[in-house]
Amino acid sequence: MKLPLRIALVVGVLALAAVVAAPFLYPRIETARLWDDVIGVDVSNHQGDIDWKALAADDISFAYIKASEGGDFRDARFQQNWDGAKAADIPRGAYHFFTQCRPGREQAQNFIGVVPKDSGALPPVVDAEHMGPCRQGPAVADIAAELTDFIELVEAHYGKRPILYITPEFDVAYLQGRFENERFWVRSILVPPSVRKDSWIIWQYHNKGRRHGVVGPVDLNAFRGSKAELAALTR
Repeated sequence: MKLPLRIALVVGVLALAAVVAAPFLYPRIETARLWDDVIGVDVSNHQGDIDWKALAADDISFAYIKASEGGDFRDARFQQNWDGAKAADIPRGAYHFFTQCRPGREQAQNFIGVVPKDSGALPPVVDAEHMGPCRQGPAVADIAAELTDFIELVEAHYGKRPILYITPEFDVAYLQGRFENERFWVRSILVPPSVRKDSWIIWQYHNKGRRHGVVGPVDLNAFRGSKAELAALTR
């Protein structure tokens, strides 16, 4: 067999092996470890029952728990997860999935109706990634203004300024030139965030991570700082 043909064959075999192995290797690829070592999860009803003690023992330093969505949806496992994280001594915070379909004031009231005041909790988070459409009726006219209403009402209630979770697509579409003084949590799978480079404090680097205590995939996030700085957020 001629050398070029042998090389082509070897390359082909290696490429095939990479394709076959990718689904098994991807969940264990954690690029954020190159920069950060304070790792957390975000969870919702989709994760089912969570063994919080096992999760705490698997290198997890914080957890954000879905509480609500839109104007009236409330996560069925919020209280169970909220209590479980506390029992496992995992610093916890709650998040709201913001939609374009209801005013920010209504969505803030929904979130406040679910999440108890806890002076030791991490700041609330508003998850701003929904790009539409709405199932019923038109979207709100000014998404940035409605987000501002949500943030200010939630801050007034809890005494902590919410963090904005965004995707790059949502940021470009709706938030350009706005929210310059906010803290951000940016979704950017595997590679560091390319938006809000100076103002992100949490980076979602994985959408199919694996951790003991959770059956199936879970989002993994890196905090941009030390555990002491993370603890300071609760104050």
